[in-house]
Order: sequence, then C-alpha cells, then structure tokens
Amino acid sequence: MPNPSKSWAALAPRVGVWLCAALASGPGWAADIASFSGATLGAPAPAWKFATLPNKKPTQFTVVDLAGAHVLKVEAVDSYGNLVHALNPPVAPHLELSWRWRVEQLMADADLTTRSGDDSPAKLCVFFAFDGSKLSFGERAKLALASSTTGEDVPTQTLCYVWDNKLPVDSAMANAFTKRIRFIVLDSGVDKLGQWVSHRRKLAADYQRMFGEESAGQVPDITGIAVSADADNTHGHALSYFGDIALTPVRGDPPASAACCMARP
Repeated sequence: MPNPSKSWAALAPRVGVWLCAALASGPGWAADIASFSGATLGAPAPAWKFATLPNKKPTQFTVVDLAGAHVLKVEAVDSYGNLVHALNPPVAPHLELSWRWRVEQLMADADLTTRSGDDSPAKLCVFFAFDGSKLSFGERAKLALASSTTGEDVPTQTLCYVWDNKLPVDSAMANAFTKRIRFIVLDSGVDKLGQWVSHRRKLAADYQRMFGEESAGQVPDITGIAVSADADNTHGHALSYFGDIALTPVRGDPPASAACCMARP
C-alpha cells in the first residue's frame, strides 16, 4: 500500500493550484468572469483572488496598459502563483472557454514532463467538481492530506491549457507531480512570441479527452478558473499577458442549452 506521507511530500509543490481554487470558493462570488479590459490599472478586480504556497516567491499579476488596452501582466521570477476566479454557484460544463494570451519570455529549462522542469510562462486552468469518492484509495489519501494540510477543500480534477517552450502543440499529459492536474499544450516555442494568440476550447470535449477514463461519460460542473505562471522549479524568468476570459455557449447550440455562465438548476 502506498505511503500517504511520502506521496504528500512529492505532491506538495503543486497542491497550490488546488489550494488557490479552494481559497476563492467562498459565498458571494459572481458567476460571470470579471474582465481585465474594464479594470483599473494595478490590482485585478476583487473577483480575482491571488494565492500561492508557503515559502514561495509570488508570481506578479498586474493590470497594465498595453498598446491602449487594459490587460493582465503575468511575471514569474523564480516564483509560483495563481490568480483564481471562483464560479459560485458552479456552472454547467458544456460551454466554450475563450481568451487571448501573449508570451514575451520563455524559460529555456522548462520541461513539463519532469518535476524539475515543471514551469510555464502562461497557463489557464479550469477546476471540475468530480466526485472524489470514485477515485482510488491512494488518490483519495493524497487529497485528504492536502485538505488537512491547507485547511481547505481541493479540486479533484484540474485541466490546464499551457504555452510551452518546446513540446509539440496538442501534447497532452498529466502534471509531473499529480494526476489530479492535466495539461494540454496550445502554443509552443518562439514563433509567436510577442504576438496575441486567441483560443476557443470546448470544455466538455477537452475534459473527456483528459479525464474520460475517470468520468464514465459524465462531465462535472466547473467551480473556477485560474490564470497561472510559475518559474520556481527552473529558477527562471517568464513574462506573459492575458486578455479577457469568457465562458459562452458552444457555437451551434440553441440558446436555451447553455446560457453564458449560467448555473445548472
């Protein structure tokens, strides 16, 4: 039987993304996603909540003016951090997530397939409310340890879209520290550095691709999203920008099938 204490020791460096989700999940948060374009310069809107891990230098998240538009600047210098937006109540999963991002600086030593290289200049993560009782004993033990250590509930499934420095586009993998977090690489390398790149993803399809072996064809509600960048494992420096993030009905669906950011009854 696996030793939960040893598992937690290995898991701790990445439990922060779970903790961040839990910290932002208190009552009263609006279901829509606060914009960066409409925010004042400086700290993001209050709906966005920053969290990191103890003894980690924090990644910096700042609303700045870039070429006349207000956007989110994300700078990681040997640091770790997440900017989390809770969706309370949770929203139906059959929506599209759309956003644009722009990376200015990559980390040459980053390698998402290894623990020592598990850093990225830009991530957009989605938290799913999967029933943890369906996980293996070992996975439940790790989650229980994480919850008891942080004092918060942690999400059972997290899907992150990433900009990587070298992995091929559409690469898909589990986080090097835990299977509870899984990645899809949307952009890679230097070809698009300094350019805005827009994405629109069907969350239910991506969820089934990454967590389908656990879900038995079901897709859980979405409890939150997080903008993230980290450079704590490679001790590097990364810089990126994010435009507004939106959840909208999947194109082609009738209006009643999935209202934008509408919670399930």
